[in-house]
Amino acid sequence: MSTYLETLESVASGVVREFAAQVDAEGTFPSQSMKALAESGLLGLLSAKEMGGMGEGMRAAVQVVERLAQECGSTAMVTCMHYCGTAVIEQHGPESVRREIAAGKHLTTLAFSEAGSRSHFWAPLSTATANGDNVTLNASKSWVTSANQADSYVWSSQPISAEGPSTIWYVPSKLDGLSVPAPFNGLGLRGNDSTPIKAENVQVPSSYMLGPDGGGFDVMMGVVLPYFSVMNAACSLGLMEAATQRTATHASGTRYQHLSSALNELPTIRAYIARMRVKTDMVRTLVYDTVSAIEGGRADAQLRVLESKACAGETATEVLDVAMRVCGGAAFRRDVGVERYFRDGRAATVMAPTTDVLYDFIGKAVTGMPLF
Repeated sequence: MSTYLETLESVASGVVREFAAQVDAEGTFPSQSMKALAESGLLGLLSAKEMGGMGEGMRAAVQVVERLAQECGSTAMVTCMHYCGTAVIEQHGPESVRREIAAGKHLTTLAFSEAGSRSHFWAPLSTATANGDNVTLNASKSWVTSANQADSYVWSSQPISAEGPSTIWYVPSKLDGLSVPAPFNGLGLRGNDSTPIKAENVQVPSSYMLGPDGGGFDVMMGVVLPYFSVMNAACSLGLMEAATQRTATHASGTRYQHLSSALNELPTIRAYIARMRVKTDMVRTLVYDTVSAIEGGRADAQLRVLESKACAGETATEVLDVAMRVCGGAAFRRDVGVERYFRDGRAATVMAPTTDVLYDFIGKAVTGMPLF
């Protein structure tokens, strides 16, 4: 019986690698890759074994996202958001949905971001109004990964009546009143189908509340933020790792014919690649130390969660800039593959909480101030 890592390697080096360039070039959802992940059982990675899933935790999710990102950033981000939604549904969602996710028959995602609250995702302007046994949702969500492809959204709104900044809902994606105003056409992560979603008088059963009314902040901070931040960092890490490997290969194989020498014989080129390697390994150490801090309940776990996304996102832009510089004019060709990672790597710094917001949080944490 293969382990999830063996299964992951087979899917990543096979289907995901095969379709990655096409997904980016055409801006299409990575349907073949997601189907392969579903059929392999990896979409049920976080689902409990009693539900039919693999019963794994954050460390496994980080490993999966990192490896997928080495091949296709869009596939990695779609999977990241699915795992974030799954983590919430596993704790608070209907058993039938949990079983569907475990079986690879249900793709979920987060629907938190809104134009009105921007990177302050914990403070939605969306409303939820009691309507008998149902609740009426109205919202303008600004960025929802897999918006057209997901079977459900883990959705935030203002509370119905309780105190607190938010309440979380399970929202099937095909409900009347949900619409996608425009398709996604982005600089990077071009296949992640991240678009706005509008909800106009959408009716959901009251039983679809995930956690208590007004308890959304605790779900966001206790479940979603750790998973999202560390997996987002893992995505950045995977992009850096792939770019570092491709840059080293390019430098080793590209020659000055008139000098009969390779790029890697230049000390400046070797130094650039060395810095890429060091920074990538530095981020890997922080990401997996963050996982260990969470697993061990360390006192610095929350700080590590904040640091991991900020550090990985910003360092990825540095490493990928260097990759473009080292590969020179060839980096602008799609067949070298570096420019795709360069574009995909830009997303992490602007995904809420943005790098600047995280630095503010980190500064508050280390100077003894409350974060919120």
